[in-house]
Amino acid sequence: MRIPPHYQQPTWQRFFAGAAIGAIISWGVFLFIFGVIQEDHRTTINKQNITIQKLKKEIEIYQEEYSKLNKEAQQKVTVQEINVHVTNGDKYLPKDFYIKSIEENVKKDLSDLIAKDMESVYSNHKLIEKTIENKIFPIDGKEYKLEMTKFMLYTTIYIEVEISFSK
Repeated sequence: MRIPPHYQQPTWQRFFAGAAIGAIISWGVFLFIFGVIQEDHRTTINKQNITIQKLKKEIEIYQEEYSKLNKEAQQKVTVQEINVHVTNGDKYLPKDFYIKSIEENVKKDLSDLIAKDMESVYSNHKLIEKTIENKIFPIDGKEYKLEMTKFMLYTTIYIEVEISFSK
């Protein structure tokens, strides 16, 4: 049995040469695209590693400062958490989302009280009350204000507020 002599015909030679050149070109394009993608991934990973290292250093600094503050103020109790509750929110705002956003806004306004000793927080409780009551919340074209009804202070600050229309 004999193998057909296709390698001698010019049309088959052009076909095989074109296939070989196409394979080489496509392999080159593949390597280029793969290299570009890998370079982008490596750049992203390097940026993320730098960010992770910065955040780890910041965490170490904050933990050192926090432990120093705790050692300095072992006799004093510090505020650890702030809880805000709107008591009559269902009466004015039909959606819980608005109530939660108001509570979160108040928490954000008072967030600098965390890790403060209770004596300084208690001495400034009138300022805290004015901070809460002077803020106006525009929701759906209406303006609302808060009135503080309860203020309890321990390691957790618990504040109850009532919402009403702003005049």
